[in-house]
Amino acid sequence: MLPSEASAPHPGDREIETLAEFDEVLAVRGSLAGFRVQAVDLTDRTSALLTADTTGAVFLGCPMAEEAAARVRASGALVFPPVPGLPFDPYRALLYTPGDLFAGLDDGGYEATPDARAYAWFQQTKADGDVFASMLRAVHDDSISDALDELLAGARVVGVMGGHAMARGTAEYEGAARLGRQLARGGFTVATGGGPGAMEAANLGAYAAVYDDDMLDEALLILAKAPSFTPSVTEWARAAFAVRERWPSGGPSVGIPTWFYGHEPPNAFAAHLAKYFANATREDGLLARSNAGVVFLPGAAGTVQEIFDNATPNYYESRGAPTPMVLVNTHHWTHHLPAWPLLQSLAADRPMGARIALVGDVSEAATALAQMGSSA
Repeated sequence: MLPSEASAPHPGDREIETLAEFDEVLAVRGSLAGFRVQAVDLTDRTSALLTADTTGAVFLGCPMAEEAAARVRASGALVFPPVPGLPFDPYRALLYTPGDLFAGLDDGGYEATPDARAYAWFQQTKADGDVFASMLRAVHDDSISDALDELLAGARVVGVMGGHAMARGTAEYEGAARLGRQLARGGFTVATGGGPGAMEAANLGAYAAVYDDDMLDEALLILAKAPSFTPSVTEWARAAFAVRERWPSGGPSVGIPTWFYGHEPPNAFAAHLAKYFANATREDGLLARSNAGVVFLPGAAGTVQEIFDNATPNYYESRGAPTPMVLVNTHHWTHHLPAWPLLQSLAADRPMGARIALVGDVSEAATALAQMGSSA
C-alpha cells in the first residue's frame, strides 16, 4: 500500500507541504527555522509568519501577504514567490492526480485542461532559449522527483513498459490490465509511463484490483467504445472518467508521463501522476524506481530503449542482485524486434543472467518475476 501523500511530517523531516503540516510544526516546535515550505498558501497565516522564528527557512512558491513576506525575508529566510501566468506550479509539493491534469474536461474538452495548457506552454518556450523558462521546467521536474521519492519510500515497485498504440478492446490490452491487477493484488506498486495503451491498461488493472473480477470485464467494455486517444483525446478521456465515476474507489498505482510527447496524454487510472517536462529524467527515474522488477510488453522504439536503459545498470551491478526483467511475447522480442538475443548475449556470465526471462504470454509474467525473487 502506498503511503498517503498528505501524511503528517516525520521526525527530522524539514519539508512542509500542506497547511496542516505548517500548523502542526508550529504547534509542536513553535518555530519554522530551517524548514522548507513548498507550495503552501499562507495568505491566512500572516500573524504566524509575523511572530515565528523563520531563520534559515525557505519558502518555495507560497502565496503570502507582502507584510509577512517582508518580515520573513528580514529574519533571514529565502522567499521564492509564485510565478504568475503559468499553467503549472513549478514548486509543486505533491504529485498530480487525474483530476488535476484533466480539470475542465467536461466543460471545454481536453484542450481546456491544465495538461493540454502545460504542453502548449512547453511548445512555446522549449526552443526560445529563455533561461527563465528552462529554469522553471527544471525546478518543476525536481519538485516532482522529490514528491515521487516520498510517495514510493518503502514500496515494492514493478514497472510495466509497453507501447502507447495498444488499443482498448483488444486481447493485448485486456492481458496488460489483468497483469496490472495481478501485480497489485500481490502487494506490488504498479508503475508505468503513465500514457495510453499498455501503460493505461496496467494502471487500469491496478485500479480494478480492489473490486471483484467482474468489474474489470465491465470496465473493458466501456473503454472499448473509445479505443484510442486519436482522433479525440476528449472522448478517450471521458470514457476513462466514466469508469472512474461508476467505480470511484479504485486501487492506487503510479504513472510517470511526460509533456515531451504532447500527443500522448496521461491516463486517468494512475492515482499518482509524476508528469515531467524532461523525458530523459522521466524514463531514467521510472526504471530506477522499479526496484522489484520490470515487465516489458510488446512495443516499438521507446520500449526497446527502455529494455537496454534497464539492462545497463544490471550489467554493471556488482553489490547486489540485478533487477528482474521479463520480456513478454516470444515472437515479438526474438523476430519482430530481436532484443532478446542481444539481452542474452549481454547477460552471459553476468549475475543478471539469472534475472532475465522471456515468456510467451502476459499471464506468465508475474510468475516469472516471482521465480526470480522479485518478492524478496
